[in-house]
Formats: sequence, C-alpha cells, structure tokens
Amino acid sequence: MTAKRSIIPVFVPHLGCPNDCVFCNQRKISGSLVPASAETVIKAILEGIEKIPENANIQLAFYGGSFTAIPVEKQNELLGAALPFLCDGKISSIRLSTRPDAINEDDLSRLKSFGVKTIELGAQSMCDEVLTASGRGHTAAQTEAAARLINENGFELILQMMTGLPEDTKERTIETARRIIALCPKGVRIYPAVIVEDTPMYDMWRLGKYREHTVDEAVDFCSAVLPMFKDAGIEVIRLGLNPTEELSAGAAAGGAYHPALGELVRSRLLLEKARTLLIQNSHGENVTLGVNKSDISAMAGQHRANIKVLCSEFSLKSLKIVQADLERGEVIIQ
Repeated sequence: MTAKRSIIPVFVPHLGCPNDCVFCNQRKISGSLVPASAETVIKAILEGIEKIPENANIQLAFYGGSFTAIPVEKQNELLGAALPFLCDGKISSIRLSTRPDAINEDDLSRLKSFGVKTIELGAQSMCDEVLTASGRGHTAAQTEAAARLINENGFELILQMMTGLPEDTKERTIETARRIIALCPKGVRIYPAVIVEDTPMYDMWRLGKYREHTVDEAVDFCSAVLPMFKDAGIEVIRLGLNPTEELSAGAAAGGAYHPALGELVRSRLLLEKARTLLIQNSHGENVTLGVNKSDISAMAGQHRANIKVLCSEFSLKSLKIVQADLERGEVIIQ
C-alpha cells in the first residue's frame, strides 16, 4: 500500500446483495441499521473531515453490501454526493466493496468517472466447494476474471478472504491464499468465520451441520498464510472482524471472534520463530530473546503463554524478552 490513508466509512448493509451468504448479517457485523443515502454520505464526509488533520490523504469508503450490484441510479446517487468533495480536494479518492460477479467494463468506466480508486472484491475462498457450501453464488473463476479486469483498468485491487467457512480446510485456505497472491492485489483482508446471530450459518451450527471455526483454529490457519502474503509483498490490512459493541455483547455467538485476533496470530508466528531458533542453536538454561520494540508483548504471548511454552519445551530456568534493532516479526537470541 502507499502512504497511510485516513478513511471515512459509509456502511451500505446488504445493498446490492443478490443472495444471503450463510455467514452474513451485515447489519450486526457493521453495527449499521440505516441504508446509505446521499444525505448519509454528505453527513459522513462533513463529520469526518472535521476530525482529520488538514492535508491528510482522505478516502471515502463504502463498506458492506455489493456496491456494483446496487441499481445504477442508487450507485450514482451515492457517488454523486461525494463528487463535489472530491473535486474541491476535501477527499482524495473513493473506495468500495463488491462481488466478483458484479464487475464489468462499463461499470468500471463509470466508477472511474466518479473518482473511485480502490475496489475491494469479496473472494472469500478460491475453492468452488467452499463457495457453494457458503451460498456465495459465484465461482473462483469469476473472482479471477473480475480481479484481472480491475487491475487492467488501473484500479487499486483489495481482495477479501475468509477462513473456516463450510467445507473449508487448512489446505484449502492455503490454496486460496496462493491463488489470491497470483492475482497481484495491493492488499488483503482476512476474516476468519464468525457465527453471527440471525444467519443461516448460525442455524447450521445449532443443528450440528457446521463445525465452529475456533479462535485457536483461526490462529493456526492465519499463521500459515500470513508469511505467504509477506513474502509476496502483499499487505494484510485487516485480520479479523472489527470489534463492535453488538458483536462483543453476544451477536457473535461462536467462531473466531476475538478483539485482538491479529495480535494472537503475530504471537503464534513469533513463537514458531523462537522455537526454531532454540532448536537450531545451542543455548543454556537462561535465554534472552531480542525482538522489535512493538513485538515484545506478542513475543511474550497472552498471559506470558509463549514464555511458559518455551521454558517447558526447552527446560529453561528463565526466558527474557528485550528490545533489539530488528524489523517487526524478527527474533534473535542475544
């Protein structure tokens, strides 16, 4: 990604969705109950620019729903409401989310005329068995075709994937990551499956037809694919659902909902690196590990879990973690 942006979000829950995916209740996920309108867009921009420093790189983002599946008149209403702010420089660009089967050349040409720069495509999985079982209504081939169109037309492509959907496995998650990397997105969002109330997946889970994707399993799956994206130079810009009051209050009935899921995954990756170092290098009973200042907490693990694991596995009397001049994610023995 380029320089860090300040985002003004506008939620369009379920607008444009031709079918209900088994995992989806956009209103509970986003916390938004009111469909977007021109007035919503204008209000969000006016309130947003008051809170953002001058000369910031501000992007208006339409989240939720499938924007290009909305009737064209409604799309134009929402985008048109933002256009004056774009023309006078109060915002720098527009981002939207949509489905792979709702993208064509005419749509992209129109979106470009309204100043849309970034398109987030909900791939979710690159395995057709998972897509079918999840009620997505599109194929992996359609995702590939849409992603190529977006790139060829000069937009910034962001791809969204999920782990732990019906029929998903760790191997299929890794294959999804591999095929997403081949599409050359600028960034990726990873959303481990959460069982949200008032969704088909919630009913499947209650009937024993869907096995919960636990937080521990999500950490395992994500720990396998994060290094793949890092090695490919693709930024993971979000890992796990944004916490909301409604989800935290019980709307997330099960699955991989955790307010610090990204931290848990980073902690697991640091643990594996430290474990490999200790296996490959001679060491005494007292060990000091060096990490980037920002990784000290993650290296220790929640409730010092990583320290306890390493001390037990390697019969250590003590394990200290100190700041070192390293990139984030790196570990050394000092």
